[in-house]
Amino acid sequence: MNGHGEVMKTSISIKNKYSTVVLPLVWVVIDYIAVLLAEFLAFSLRNTLITNSTLHISWLSFHVIGPAIFILFMQVQSLYTRRMQFWRIISRIFKADLYAVGVMIFLMYVLETASHTSRLFIGFIWIFAFFFLVLFRFISRKILNRLHMLQLPVLIMGAGKTAAIVLKYFKDDSGLAYDFIGFLEDHKPEPEVARLMPHLGTFADAEAVIDQTGVQHVLVIAPGLSNDRVQDIIYRLQPKVKNIAFIPDMGTMPLATLDMETLIDGHIVAFQIRNNMARRYNRIIKRVFDIVCTCMGIICLSPVFLAISLWIYKDSPGPIIFKHRRVGRHGKEFNCYKFRSMCVDADVRLKELLAKDPEARKEWEKEFKLKDDPRITKSGAFLRKTSLDELPQLFNVLKGEMSLVGPRPIIQSEVPKYGKYIEDFYMVRPGVTGMWQTSGRSDTTYDERVQMDTWYVRNWDVWFDIVLIWRTIGVVLKHKGAY
Repeated sequence: MNGHGEVMKTSISIKNKYSTVVLPLVWVVIDYIAVLLAEFLAFSLRNTLITNSTLHISWLSFHVIGPAIFILFMQVQSLYTRRMQFWRIISRIFKADLYAVGVMIFLMYVLETASHTSRLFIGFIWIFAFFFLVLFRFISRKILNRLHMLQLPVLIMGAGKTAAIVLKYFKDDSGLAYDFIGFLEDHKPEPEVARLMPHLGTFADAEAVIDQTGVQHVLVIAPGLSNDRVQDIIYRLQPKVKNIAFIPDMGTMPLATLDMETLIDGHIVAFQIRNNMARRYNRIIKRVFDIVCTCMGIICLSPVFLAISLWIYKDSPGPIIFKHRRVGRHGKEFNCYKFRSMCVDADVRLKELLAKDPEARKEWEKEFKLKDDPRITKSGAFLRKTSLDELPQLFNVLKGEMSLVGPRPIIQSEVPKYGKYIEDFYMVRPGVTGMWQTSGRSDTTYDERVQMDTWYVRNWDVWFDIVLIWRTIGVVLKHKGAY
């Protein structure tokens, strides 16, 4: 917007103008190649492993029917028509893969071909198809984003603090792939938003900007708007665009577990909030997931356990494993295991340090951590920086005291800091990793950690656990926020 209040002119890049039409076709081709590769590997591996009989598959089944079934269920899961976070894409690909394999098995029995079709081949198809569909989608999306191609042009309305947070998240998630053409704001915009895109005018200029650019998707990020203004935006812009999305201010409500029901011909909305952790089968799924992944992790990491143990033994006198009392599920305390990273008289040294250093005492009272802690050993500094000191907590998981993913394990003196949210904490086992681990770890404030723990408990989903474990690996490798 220029100094005279005129609408700044902008246009949609030709690389993104027809993305809603071209991108689904691109995905179909990529998915077809992924399924074809999965079939080829499954076929080759099966015939390699079983030499007393050779599997034969018709050209039609291999090149047409098999891929078509997968592509059909990818469409059923809206993977060609909707933009979504990448972890949700993975979840939906898993479902499409499962349904497709189920249909293939069903057709084998209906067409009476099950007797000469390899079950091993079907099992390999299930595994390889999921792997390649996710891998190809991720790589192709990264390439397209790097080239700024086939992204969805979006007009933003609102440029306050909420918009700055939301837009940064959208920009970092490769699954969404939005092309922000500009924003409208009646007041002074946040610098983070202004750096991302041009200021095209005020809310009153929305129709003019839509007519000038041809944008068909509008995202309103202005939670402070009154109901009258929201309704005004909808009725003004709905005839001109395909989609209008709103990000309302709903505090810390657990929206991931929220279901919506329209009443009285769609004029009234009722919200129902589910408590996933109150359902027994969800708790069973989470526990089985913990046990299976933890057993695999301990087996694979056993050489690392041995190497770290020897290093600690040589570096500093004292026990290799440090036990610390932490608060767990239902408020019960347990011994949380860690590789020892401090000298054996750490508690005595802490009391002496806090007594003579006001700054250190203030930091400890606020965060229950010290950034420059003199009690840490040479090996301990490395273990903390890489988070390897927390590996023994895998044995806490096996004992049922912790979970792979969950709220941050706290000490008894931290309980008052959780206030009304402590009941959320008590609902689940604390985690080896969690939202706090993937969001800056020690760089986050205490209040932010509490909010993260609460959000996780109220919005738990097994796929979100998988995503957080994956994100943790990246954060640990970058040594982000650890001390």
